[in-house]
Amino acid sequence: MAYTNIQTRVLMQVLLALAFLSVASAGRVLNGKEQDIVLFQYHNGPLLNGKISINLIWYGQFKSSQKAIVADFITSLISLSQPQVQPSVAMWFKNIDKYYTAIKSKKSSSLQLSLGHQISLQDYPLGKSLKVQQIEQLAAKGDQMNAINVILTSSDVAVEGFCSSKCGTHGSFHSKTSTVKGKSPRFAYIWVGNSETQCPGQCAWPFHQPIYGPQNPPLVAPNNDVGLDGMVINLASLLAGTITNPFGNGYYQGPADAPLEAASACTGIYGKGAYPGYAGDLLVDLTSGASYNAHGTNGRKYLLPALYDPSTSTCSTLV
Repeated sequence: MAYTNIQTRVLMQVLLALAFLSVASAGRVLNGKEQDIVLFQYHNGPLLNGKISINLIWYGQFKSSQKAIVADFITSLISLSQPQVQPSVAMWFKNIDKYYTAIKSKKSSSLQLSLGHQISLQDYPLGKSLKVQQIEQLAAKGDQMNAINVILTSSDVAVEGFCSSKCGTHGSFHSKTSTVKGKSPRFAYIWVGNSETQCPGQCAWPFHQPIYGPQNPPLVAPNNDVGLDGMVINLASLLAGTITNPFGNGYYQGPADAPLEAASACTGIYGKGAYPGYAGDLLVDLTSGASYNAHGTNGRKYLLPALYDPSTSTCSTLV
């Protein structure tokens, strides 16, 4: 089962109407269903733990410089042992430990992410218009055990539901190549699309003016690539959701088939003082004028979504 994480669903629908807000598990849910207010809670299922490789599956045309933006983000998540300028991507990721603490899990320290394989499918083997089933087909090209396979589709690839209802999804299914004690283990996958030419106002805000709400000037993207910087926001949101709700019975709010998760529960919030149409008080690069809230490896800067803090029941930001 796949979970869409984008702009807002449900309670967040009101915010979407006021001002297109963006984020994601992917990030962001672009439309939603009315639902009763349900508290963010744990549903007794497993969270990801152990050694997990993040494999990147590039579908379509991407420049090497674009691939480096995402690869450096993944590397930044796991650089706690290396000195980093604060606030950092690693600090953002460390906040996910609170979910393990909340359920008194002893496994949080065993979660070890690493950048795995990168697969390039630049010749569009499944065409330029993909169905959900084809996204799962692409996910199966990566490792099917102890892995999160991330499919990234280029700006000229249309995906079922992309822009109309989602900026990305995450889900899981049983391995067809591996067995553990006679059973097929489940592995997780994430899909994120490059919205630069299709719907940047929906899936790359605040680096592009929103379709709805206050038309404030867009922020300057920290890596000078509206599409890729937007993808990082959605990837970060979906990654948080994948770790804390990998199989649909972890942490979330609302219905299981349209959950608000660790980051999508805080849609549109990137810094303190955020409100509909305003991302919050962010750091600004004095040279480029770019807005960001996290430092990464290789001198990178990123804008990352707020995470829901289960210990305080509030959305927590880095700045």
